[in-house]
Amino acid sequence: MILKVIKTALIISTVIPLLLSVWFSFELYLAPKTVPQKIFFVVEEGTGVQGIAQELKEEGIIKKTWPFLLGYRLYFFSKSLKAGEYEFDLPLSTKKILNLLSEGEVYLHSITIPEGLTRREIAQHLASLEIITEEDFLETSSKTDIIASLDSQAENLEGYLFPETYNFSKGTSAETLISAIISQFKDVFTEEWQRRAAEIKMTPREVVILASLIEKETSIPEERELVSAVFHNRLRIGMKLDCDPTIIYAMKEQGIYKGRLLKKHLKFNSPYNTYLNRGLPPGPICNPGKPSLEAALYPAEGKYLYFVSKNDGSHVFSRTFTEHQREVRKYRR
Repeated sequence: MILKVIKTALIISTVIPLLLSVWFSFELYLAPKTVPQKIFFVVEEGTGVQGIAQELKEEGIIKKTWPFLLGYRLYFFSKSLKAGEYEFDLPLSTKKILNLLSEGEVYLHSITIPEGLTRREIAQHLASLEIITEEDFLETSSKTDIIASLDSQAENLEGYLFPETYNFSKGTSAETLISAIISQFKDVFTEEWQRRAAEIKMTPREVVILASLIEKETSIPEERELVSAVFHNRLRIGMKLDCDPTIIYAMKEQGIYKGRLLKKHLKFNSPYNTYLNRGLPPGPICNPGKPSLEAALYPAEGKYLYFVSKNDGSHVFSRTFTEHQREVRKYRR
């Protein structure tokens, strides 16, 4: 009788743990039956494992909290579950969710910074996408140490916030984000380009300023080198650049631009006003893309000094004032 009891106890002590182990394995490794869907889940900074488990259950991502908590204790205790935004492609097993959270495989948003935006416009753009606050971006892009090797005169990072498509996670710090953007600029502005700038007797800063003017004057690829030629020729003979976008930039910086440039604005008092001041403006007026930077370095050949809009986005270029006046009368009747 005693042997029978002992035998039964041994069987129970062996089978029950085995059954519990099998049950736990099912709960941990098998994805629950649920409607296939993508769901975003945010782990806030400082949230503990218990809190994460509860939030996952409330969102319907896991059915029970205990397999998640036990799985973490057994397999992931040496790791922390990383804060950030995650995209879960349900159904997922609890083990897979733990893997994603412990490795910090956060969702990356594809963010495009368009060519020709100012620093403030980029800040507003990123804030609208909820990637970073406008204030944080502007504050961090006011620090110039990161670009000092190319431009020791920069007052902020205007001109160097390179237009490109980037992948950022929500909650990315301003420092990390801007570091990636400036790194891209440095990759584009190669040593070969730096040598070319020296050949045409310009500093990298002057090239960026000129490129920003080209960027704002035309959006037509084949015109960039011609616009560059006009500005290079004018700079060489000491002729004012008469670039409308420089005035618009100055007015925007003061928050008084209403969307239309009037004749009276040509006398707007600002060092950026190239109708009043000879040479390049004191800084970039936008963040130019690679084609405009290249055009600034490699202008078209020719003695063009003027261009006027044809009212369709394109321009006609002239070598003499007489030719220019004729084109002005033709397109501005």
